[in-house]
Amino acid sequence: MNMLAWIKKRWEEIKRTDRPMNLLAFIKEKSMGITLNHRRKRALLLLLVLFFTGAAFYRYATTPVNDITIAKTVDIPKGSGFFRITEILNNAGLVHNRPFFWMLALGKNAAGHIRAGEYELSSAMSPSVILNKLVRGEIKVYQVTLPEDITANEVARRLAAFKLVDEKEFMTLATDRSFLASLDIEADSIEGYLYPDTYRFDRSMAIKVIIRIIVARFWRTVTPEMRERAEEIGLTLPQWVTLASIIGKESGNNAEKPLISAVFHNRMKRGMKLQSDPTAIYNLQQENGQVKTILRRHLKSDTPHNTYRIDGLPPGPIANPGIDSLRAALYPAKVNYLFFVSKNDGTHNFSTNLASHNQAVLKYQINRQKK
Repeated sequence: MNMLAWIKKRWEEIKRTDRPMNLLAFIKEKSMGITLNHRRKRALLLLLVLFFTGAAFYRYATTPVNDITIAKTVDIPKGSGFFRITEILNNAGLVHNRPFFWMLALGKNAAGHIRAGEYELSSAMSPSVILNKLVRGEIKVYQVTLPEDITANEVARRLAAFKLVDEKEFMTLATDRSFLASLDIEADSIEGYLYPDTYRFDRSMAIKVIIRIIVARFWRTVTPEMRERAEEIGLTLPQWVTLASIIGKESGNNAEKPLISAVFHNRMKRGMKLQSDPTAIYNLQQENGQVKTILRRHLKSDTPHNTYRIDGLPPGPIANPGIDSLRAALYPAKVNYLFFVSKNDGTHNFSTNLASHNQAVLKYQINRQKK
């Protein structure tokens, strides 16, 4: 029924019932009915739009970014704003729908709480998971093992290989007296105090922070009782660490280290030169890199750490000793050995006099070289 016919019908009904109502009232009543109907339709349409948008948004937030799993390493620079971070993630193929990503970040209150750093992300992750990792600061961590008895140069190279430090800057700090003092190191170099262990670092860490973590492990390992013991046997802390570094470089066999220690303690008591091969090449390695074979000319080199030329201990450590070497330096075996020579199997032959030592050298070194 069209509107004109409806009005006419209503007018006839009113005339029969004698109810006064003018034509304007009829039209207004009908108009309100039509308007109400239109509003309901618009509301229903809006609800449908919101429902499907919400469903699409939920699907976007909770499903993987891509069906094909692709691992991505993403670096968020310090000071990056949220839109810059979105751009970085989008370039890595981890966003796709920026408005939805912005809405998700707004809902999680994530925009201003993303930590700078390097992240390992994957297209198999959902945007929600990606944002959670960024907000929690789950930065990519590098596990770095520093073996016993490596030098500060080798530590720098190992860390630089993971792009955690700049090698030159590391070595500059290694001899920076003010920085060393802040680490409670009373020496000219950090050598000896870079404790060998396994560490977890990330690339957002400043180089000084990394060094502090390594040196702090040394100070946690060195107990007050150990320092008291060093004083009891007449060694300052630097001298103790220096002796431990020589013991560590001479043998990787922990069971032998107290015997190696005894040889050096006995020699020092008698005023004999220590004559440790690793000390003869320490300065040469610092200048020219690794020395694979120790030659007679190396033993004659006039370098500050060469114990074939100097008396007593070198001016500082020649490596970074572990706990077994540190303990061995404090508790030498109760033996009278003055000499030792490698048996070429990871162990040594020990002697109390030069004649026996020369025989051992002939047996284990010279004859072997002739074969």
